[in-house]
Amino acid sequence: MTLIQYIKDKKYFLILYIVTITFISLMIIVSVNPQNAFSNIIYMNSICLFFATMYIFLGYVYRKSYYQKLHEVTHINQEQILEAAPESQNHQQQISLELLKKLNQYYSSRLQKLYDEKKDHQEFIMSWIHEVKLPITASRLLMENKNGKQLDDLVDKLEDELNKIDNYVEQALYYSRIDSFSKDYFITEQPLDKVIKASVKKYAKIFIHKQIHFHQNHTQQLVRTDVKWLGFIIDQIVANALKYSKEGGTISFTVEEDRKEKRLMIEDNGIGINEEDIQRVFEKGFTGYIGRSYSKSTGMGLYLAKKMALKLGHDLSIQSKKGSYTKVTIHFLKNTNYQILY
Repeated sequence: MTLIQYIKDKKYFLILYIVTITFISLMIIVSVNPQNAFSNIIYMNSICLFFATMYIFLGYVYRKSYYQKLHEVTHINQEQILEAAPESQNHQQQISLELLKKLNQYYSSRLQKLYDEKKDHQEFIMSWIHEVKLPITASRLLMENKNGKQLDDLVDKLEDELNKIDNYVEQALYYSRIDSFSKDYFITEQPLDKVIKASVKKYAKIFIHKQIHFHQNHTQQLVRTDVKWLGFIIDQIVANALKYSKEGGTISFTVEEDRKEKRLMIEDNGIGINEEDIQRVFEKGFTGYIGRSYSKSTGMGLYLAKKMALKLGHDLSIQSKKGSYTKVTIHFLKNTNYQILY
């Protein structure tokens, strides 16, 4: 910072000084003998000008080192700017520095969040590509080894692989749209049994192939929800139940109600979940011991279901015992205001 720049910063002080001196000079002229007025004005203005000059000069000398260090800081690495900032010389500078630190923390956290989201997105895409390639490869192998196989059997197996691809594509679609959820939902009274039957129908072939029994208990209930997003939530739960159920197993849908909420419980008598994994099944990308050893899994189904349920004003909880059962509960709270929070 040059002396000229510093003087320009003191322009309001200089204006006040000139106005004050002018007023005092006029008062001297009208109240003192005209013969002595001129000499008094010269004397008084000289003394005031001296003190004003000393004030500006000493102030410049005092502030110069601070502004020089501040100027040097602007040329260093951005990550080290605030750490290298000079020590504040007054309260105003201290407040400004604190404000800059808070802004830096805020935008650093936002940047870190975006970085983490991008990393998670990349990991999901890589996992998704790996998973979706498996049914594509299986379909090609079926086509290459079609000789000697009946057409109906071949079509049936190809349909199974296409259904797997369709499920992965749908999962990726909902994953990409979850952040714009508030623009794409419509809350109405919906019959639960209709949504459940649509999901069961979607996976009917797997139910039949694995000879899994389907039961409904008290599901003729109305809940306030978005039918499309709730359908996706139930689809993910049913898909998991089918994946980890043994042949001849059972999947049941039961509705309970109290004064606070309605609960849809989806229970299977499959292989269950390890106790150490039960608290993490809703985490993004978490597959657990069962998911890694029993079958391939992206670990995104229950994560998306949980996140969408919360955005709808619902909730998900899970209970399980290894080798015995798994029960996922969708909680439909009765006092929900459906305010989408981010």
